[in-house]
Amino acid sequence: MIKYPDRRLQTVGVTAPSSGVPEALHHLIHDSAVRQNKRGLAVVAGETVWTQKHAKSAAARKRATELHTMLSDDSIDFIMPPWGDELLLEMLEFLDFSSIPKKWILGYSDVSALLLAITLRTGIATAHGTNFVDIRGEKMDETTARFLDVLQTAPGETVGQVSSARYQKEWRHDAPSDSVFHLTEKTEWKTISGKKEVFEGRLLGGCIDVIRHLVGTPFGGVDAFRNRHIPGDPVVWYLENCELTTTDLKRSLVQMKYAGWFENCTGILFGRSAANMPVGDYTSRVVYEELAEDLDIPVVFDIDCGHQPPQLTFVNGAWAEIDVADGKGIVHQTFR
Repeated sequence: MIKYPDRRLQTVGVTAPSSGVPEALHHLIHDSAVRQNKRGLAVVAGETVWTQKHAKSAAARKRATELHTMLSDDSIDFIMPPWGDELLLEMLEFLDFSSIPKKWILGYSDVSALLLAITLRTGIATAHGTNFVDIRGEKMDETTARFLDVLQTAPGETVGQVSSARYQKEWRHDAPSDSVFHLTEKTEWKTISGKKEVFEGRLLGGCIDVIRHLVGTPFGGVDAFRNRHIPGDPVVWYLENCELTTTDLKRSLVQMKYAGWFENCTGILFGRSAANMPVGDYTSRVVYEELAEDLDIPVVFDIDCGHQPPQLTFVNGAWAEIDVADGKGIVHQTFR
């Protein structure tokens, strides 16, 4: 059984389980806090948000302690890290998973290792989507703005999201738009079959660069999660590639397959990626084609997920119905 947080979202806690924000960029946190206040959200920022050294916000134990503090603070309704980065993995050993309450944690990139580990270990739903610094604009695009609707869906209810109209090809940090992103490129969800694809199952996933490192650890027990929390239910994986070449992507997928992560899988979704660097003539399209053939399942790619925003909010553990046709995607998630 999946456990879904269920509370009004009035106060967001910002903590940095991966990287903090260097002093020269502290204005990003201040700007986002001001925007959230105007939108009716109070903001509580932890100490780790303001520091950054040796590719991390603070020592692993301190990061874990601050996260636990915010999770146990009943005045904080949900958690959003400022962003991801590199070394969240090293703080997982300091988490007491038995004491984690039902409270939303929302983020992506390196943070997805935390999200997936929590859901696999506890059965508590977690949310893969935008991060705190990316909602600092005067506006939010329609796709990003839906995160609040998703997180405020009551247990037993269904929430729908549709693919974006346009996406951002590359970051322009020096010249953000009114909504932070520069949504210039036409969005097109693609299927390997070239046909309409409809499938359903429990969502699991994240940034493949980091969640692959959960394989074989106490934090990557997909089989145990299946048996305890979703017995008999199929899984839909959503994955996005931040920095991997196509051969490294393929090695990661093979490792996940060998670990049994793709058993009883009804489909895989891949986010858009500025990475996926080809090795010779080995492109990401070929990787996807091989995966679809090997597993005999639908594979959809260039979806709204990951480092080329905007992105949908995917809930680990939720029952999802995926409908992709004519370059458009519809995702319905039921909190059952």
